Amino acid sequence: MSEDLLVNVTPRETRVAVVENGMLQELHIERGSQRGVVGNIYKGKVQRVMPGMQAAFVDIGLDRAAFLHANDIYRAVSLETAETGVEGMPTPPITELLRDGAEIVVQVVKDPIGSKGARLTTEISIPSRYMVLLPRTKVVGVSARIEDEDERTRLRDQVAGLASGTGHGYIVRTNAEGQPAEALAEDVAYLGRVWALIERSSEGAGVGSCIYEDLSLPLRAVRDLIRRDVDKVKVDSRETCERLREFAARYMPALADKIEHYSGSRPIFDMFGVEDEIQRALDKEVPLKSGGYMVIDQTEAMTTVDVNTGSFLGQRNLEETVFRTNLEAAQAVARQLRLRNLGGIIIIDFIDMQDAEHRRQVLRTLEKSLTKDHAKTTVHDFSPLGLVEMTRKRTVESLERRLCEPCHECGGRGMVRTAETVTYEIFREIVRAVRQFDAARLLVIASPKVVTRITEEESSAVAELEEFLGKSIRFQSDAQYLQEQFDVVLL
Repeated sequence: MSEDLLVNVTPRETRVAVVENGMLQELHIERGSQRGVVGNIYKGKVQRVMPGMQAAFVDIGLDRAAFLHANDIYRAVSLETAETGVEGMPTPPITELLRDGAEIVVQVVKDPIGSKGARLTTEISIPSRYMVLLPRTKVVGVSARIEDEDERTRLRDQVAGLASGTGHGYIVRTNAEGQPAEALAEDVAYLGRVWALIERSSEGAGVGSCIYEDLSLPLRAVRDLIRRDVDKVKVDSRETCERLREFAARYMPALADKIEHYSGSRPIFDMFGVEDEIQRALDKEVPLKSGGYMVIDQTEAMTTVDVNTGSFLGQRNLEETVFRTNLEAAQAVARQLRLRNLGGIIIIDFIDMQDAEHRRQVLRTLEKSLTKDHAKTTVHDFSPLGLVEMTRKRTVESLERRLCEPCHECGGRGMVRTAETVTYEIFREIVRAVRQFDAARLLVIASPKVVTRITEEESSAVAELEEFLGKSIRFQSDAQYLQEQFDVVLL
């Protein structure tokens, strides 16, 4: 499998694309005016404790108060509990954990999304290249993506030895697979220095101040996304490229040679077809190679995916046609969720299949395709209605909501009233205006499409209305008016 990271840098925006076998799989965007805050650590102040929700609102200096649930408030985990997997004590009432006005150090785990504020936790975690530091715990864990048991045991034993003198816990990341003990020890030392700096900064920090800020997007991409199977990291900014090389030389010298400057005359995203893929990722309809298609609808409550055979006729029978379409759709769904960064509840309406084995294979294909996704996903079996329910962890806004806004003409409904509907609204408004005010003539200003319909298809109705009201009505088109806009002016 060929995989490249493409980094596009402009003065106010940085974009990182993950391209596998020539196809865009992930897109990360960071803008100067909308930089994400996930991973940042703040000195906050509790604004209001809400016992009924087992939560509190915390001021951390952002536009909206952030949300902290009782389950996300740090409570010490004993080494015995961590090793045995025994559940800890039930979460105590929020009133026993926090009080109004209390100052608290918190970390953002979810960006503000829509009308909701950021989601917080007091269980601080600091990521590095190979590990994640869990201060004040004794937990030592290994990423589930490392499947070799011997390697898992080696990593756990080595990190446990390194952690014994620090008083902290660690999670071993997927990138640590195959790394020597020296590299792991360097990470432990680095994380120790970072945590010491955070502790010193938090002592004198004021409410709402940022104690620790995560790396910028290009550095995070190199830290989190570059792996041995990544062929190249192509950067179209020479300055950023040098900064990434210095970062890689310090923390991952074996991979530093993969970073290169792109100096082509064509924009880097155009050269690799990424811009076109981004545009297609904003469409509701996703074509499948077989001729079938999917329709993806993102709503406030959930995301729905509807699979259709379209023009795919198949070779044998209907069941086989449906099965092949669903198999292809299962792979496409996994890619689209990752590319569009869709999260929360996701409902997939595959085409109905009678064969139970076909359903199992489609479900396995979906689960296998989701293994490449960095976000945590949970997939449930087919429901009695033939729907697949799944969840995907959401920490930032989806691609559509990062790049788009509700339509100013339809107010985000996705629909506008027809010219015929607007015509009859105008007629009613004319009658209403004449009954309220005295005027000899009326002028109606509307969009060209509406005025054309009125003067051509509804001319007889206008004549009847003028005779009924005893008033003269004139119509004027204005290209600046949207289809639903109009004004009735009394002359």
